[in-house]
Amino acid sequence: MRSLLRWLMRRRSTLRTSADLVAWMTALGFAQLVRWDFVPGLSLTAGLALMATLACTLQFCLGQVLYLYRGRYRYGSFEEVSGLLASAIGTTVALFVLDWSWTAVGASPQRIVPLSVTLAGGLTALTLMAGIRYTARLLLARLRRPADDAQRLLVLGAGDGGAQIVTSMLRHPRSPYVPVGLLDDDREKRHLRILTVPVLGTRHDLARVAAATRADALLIAIPSADAALLRELSHLADGVGLPVKVLPSVATLLDARAGVGDIRDLDVADLLGRRQVETDLDSVAGYLTGKRVLVTGAGGSIGSELCRQVHRYGPASLVMLDRDESALHAVEFSLRNRALFDDGSVVLADIRDRERLTSVFHALRPQVVFHAAALKHLALLEQCPGEAVQTNIWGTLAVLDAARAVGVERFVNISTDKAANPTSVLGYSKRLAERLTAQAATAADGTFLSVRFGNVLGSRGSVLTVFHGQIAAGGPLTVTDPEVTRYFMTVQEAVQLVIQAGAIGRDGEVLVLEMGERVRITSVAERLAASAPRPVQIVYTGLRPGEKLHEELFGTGERDERPVHPLISHVAVPPLSDRAAAALDPRASRDELIETLRRLCTEDARPHVVELS
Repeated sequence: MRSLLRWLMRRRSTLRTSADLVAWMTALGFAQLVRWDFVPGLSLTAGLALMATLACTLQFCLGQVLYLYRGRYRYGSFEEVSGLLASAIGTTVALFVLDWSWTAVGASPQRIVPLSVTLAGGLTALTLMAGIRYTARLLLARLRRPADDAQRLLVLGAGDGGAQIVTSMLRHPRSPYVPVGLLDDDREKRHLRILTVPVLGTRHDLARVAAATRADALLIAIPSADAALLRELSHLADGVGLPVKVLPSVATLLDARAGVGDIRDLDVADLLGRRQVETDLDSVAGYLTGKRVLVTGAGGSIGSELCRQVHRYGPASLVMLDRDESALHAVEFSLRNRALFDDGSVVLADIRDRERLTSVFHALRPQVVFHAAALKHLALLEQCPGEAVQTNIWGTLAVLDAARAVGVERFVNISTDKAANPTSVLGYSKRLAERLTAQAATAADGTFLSVRFGNVLGSRGSVLTVFHGQIAAGGPLTVTDPEVTRYFMTVQEAVQLVIQAGAIGRDGEVLVLEMGERVRITSVAERLAASAPRPVQIVYTGLRPGEKLHEELFGTGERDERPVHPLISHVAVPPLSDRAAAALDPRASRDELIETLRRLCTEDARPHVVELS
């Protein structure tokens, strides 16, 4: 069958032309037979032969002029039918005028064929030509259907998204999926068929229809579906043992039609209850083009994605700095499909090494700096606050000083929502880094600011990564408290915000992304446990020291202002004296150091002013 399809496609122009000419000859012959009551002696005449020859000639010429036989139109499309209608009408009118004028000018006392034959023949020819195309299109659709071993999908949603994806599956012979039925809650669609695929019921009929069609999975073809609807549908699918697949968002489908390649498995990110923020980077990221850009912490989850997105905008150079050589190798390979380390774009260095950092900045003289290097594991830093001081505070101060020394134009410090009303060593250290960045803004010529966001889906050490690891190990899933909530965002969103901050952020402030509603970690754990290949327990371990029950985006007294983007807040940050940060003692006792960090975060410190005696 596949070889037949290829043979037909190679000869489609010749076959199309031949079919139309045969249609005209058949139509005129049939009209003549009907006109003379099927009496062969009266029907089969030289006039009929002449008229059929003229009809074929006119149809061929008009078809060429209208590009019917020159590959302009998709086979059986509305555009081709319009061209077909125009050619059939033109040919019929020409035959009628010729036949009528044959006796009017006295060329012969008899018409070539009765006038009714030209009119009936034209209508019949049009019907035959359209019918041939319809039949051929059905045949091609049948030949293009996926193989019998394709995964059988039950498609929920018979709107535009469902129609697009059903059409795409049925017209790709190598599609790994084949639609076996549609579900839609709109009662007006209960008799609808899309390319022979029928609507078989509503979402409430899922169990019955899944059994009747022997479906292997449920495809939710509703691009506008929010997280609540996805959770409901996913729960219904779990009840009948069907894995769930989804299509891209509405924003994606506005730019392109949904295709087989867009089908993907439902993941937890789809169920977290927040919308993706579109930041229109192309309109603001021009400040990166042709600039020397440096990223600290380039091997981390945020840093590596930041490098990949910055690379798209054609910087003059992109320097990736990290102390983890394996992580640097991975991000370099992801960008250039090689990792030779021969062009100076990869720098192995620790931000705690002030002398090394200063040397790198003076040698490479970056114009834009994204500071993503940090220690971030809350529980570990509670045990080792001195390490947070040396990396998150002193390391940030070293990067700021090196940036000021070479006249960096834009500096973006990456912070966290734990810096808002901090209660942990991680939160204290990141809040102080925000304040040090604000202090640098008062003393440097460039723009220095911070970006604050919540948990990043899929980043190393994030709750989802931990849960997936626990499921792979057979469980249990550990949750600190049944009511604990957190904000979530994708790594792509986080990085888009960071890049946009460099364009719209003002000196010394923190940019905060509108992150929707907080998500209950228990709900995420339950969702993952339900989809696990074997039963997994959920165990509650209690909040750890420094942890909040509910994370915050804004600290006490911070004003939520959105002067540029409706979903990005600008928050003023009081500066912190460099000397106050430098006076910290990482070797002090744990409790004493934590209390000092807490005090520095809350006091209204101002830039240090040297008094002259």
